Amino acid sequence: MTGQSAPFDFAKAAAVLTDTAARAGAAIMRYFHGASEFTLKGDASPVTLADTQSEAIVVAALKQFAPGIPIVSEEALDGKQGECGERFFLVDPLDGTKEFIKKRSDFTVNVALIDHDRPVFGLVYAPARSLLAVTIAPGHAIEAELPPSASGADLAALEQKKLEVRTADPEGLTALVSLSHLDPETEAFLAKLKIAKRSGAGSSVKFLEIARGQADVYPRFGPTMEWDTAAGQAVLEAAGGKVLTTNGEPLRYGKTSAGLRNPSFIAWGR
Repeated sequence: MTGQSAPFDFAKAAAVLTDTAARAGAAIMRYFHGASEFTLKGDASPVTLADTQSEAIVVAALKQFAPGIPIVSEEALDGKQGECGERFFLVDPLDGTKEFIKKRSDFTVNVALIDHDRPVFGLVYAPARSLLAVTIAPGHAIEAELPPSASGADLAALEQKKLEVRTADPEGLTALVSLSHLDPETEAFLAKLKIAKRSGAGSSVKFLEIARGQADVYPRFGPTMEWDTAAGQAVLEAAGGKVLTTNGEPLRYGKTSAGLRNPSFIAWGR
């Protein structure tokens, strides 16, 4: 088992959480194909039964795998704040709930390990796309095809491809923009760059597109929470990218004084 002070076993975490993601994805997809009933939380964001069932699966797996590491999960937190500690898991059991409700495929399960303010391990799973991305060692992330399965999955049995950001085309960048949060600040930022193409996406899929070498930059000036970004940042940075605030500093975590809210940031490829 992995505790607060013990070395973190990336390979074992990747294996355990790949199995967990397949099961959480199966729970989510049962609701995806039916009526998308939801309620509004105190911050007016939607939550569905898919969120809560996915969270129960992921949190149970993390408690068994690493009982000594605290878990900060979006739905369990529900507005409550507390100290996170130097090492903790960040979980968003269904990132992109709005996309899920609209029957789009770009919603994800996000799991990250934060160590001294930095996301060092990340898993992002898009069950509607059968797309898994996970760090299997420091500085090494892979992608694999992973269909949702209530019986879980074996990471070792999956065909894995190393994730690596691309070198930007001098003819122009491919920029990713949020489907739900395109704003004037984003437009102003993109106007300063040589942009050849824009692509819209929801949830942590935007981080994955850069990590997979399909895009170059993702600016985000609208509001995000730490659980929205941590896993995607961990995967992207392991693939050679970076996520910086508008001041040029790495995006950091455990910001309890800010209510775990992120500042504006830019995700970059190479």
